[in-house]
Amino acid sequence: MIQKKIILITGVLIGLCGCAGSLHLPPPQSGASYVVTYQPSHQMDTGENFNEAEVCNAIAGEAIAAASPSLKVHKVWSYDQMGLHHARVGSNTKIDHTSVLDSTGAISGYAFEIRESNRIGPDIFIALHNNGASGQNACWGFVHEGDAFEPTNRKLAALLVEAVSKVSGLKNAGVHGDSEPNRNDYRCAVTGKLSFYSLDENVNHAPVRVLLEIGDNALSREILLNKEMQKKIGVAVQKALEAVLLPHEY
Repeated sequence: MIQKKIILITGVLIGLCGCAGSLHLPPPQSGASYVVTYQPSHQMDTGENFNEAEVCNAIAGEAIAAASPSLKVHKVWSYDQMGLHHARVGSNTKIDHTSVLDSTGAISGYAFEIRESNRIGPDIFIALHNNGASGQNACWGFVHEGDAFEPTNRKLAALLVEAVSKVSGLKNAGVHGDSEPNRNDYRCAVTGKLSFYSLDENVNHAPVRVLLEIGDNALSREILLNKEMQKKIGVAVQKALEAVLLPHEY
């Protein structure tokens, strides 16, 4: 069994290294090591008897544990934070759940996470979510539309979606702009398009930003709740990223 797992992961990495060769990310902002921030979902109310926050946090944890020491890898997560509104619930596409203060003056869970990410100053920002009511057992990539690094973000998202699909068996549902879901009311101040708050370049200062919707909380439930699969997915995302950032190590 261990030998089969090694063969599978090796095969995935060989395939991804070829794809990674065509993707060139901007140099580290610090001039030294690349800095990566993961933002696992903090939503615990998106599916019946399903905690998206716990699933995505587990995947992020496995990615971070698998990270090369050549990188600086962080996590931002509002789930355990006090004094925030929508710290464990809320939509990334809704103004009331993201950018506004509540009646007590508290910021949202999403605003806290992006504030912390900006404080860290990552070169690459990766948000992890699970889809719902999609009708597909799949993995999707999303990027913000209209900013300077959109083509780069699309290429990286495609690489990460492919990595997840190969290890999990989830269908590769491709890469989409963040206006495509066409829901709720948060809009980019520059384009005026409906957007994901956490990917908006006017809010999130990381130059490279992608969001993965990994599986559907109903159709992919067995995959998403499997601890071994959570590890495979987390490792696959991190290693696919490292094939781009640290090609000399692969």
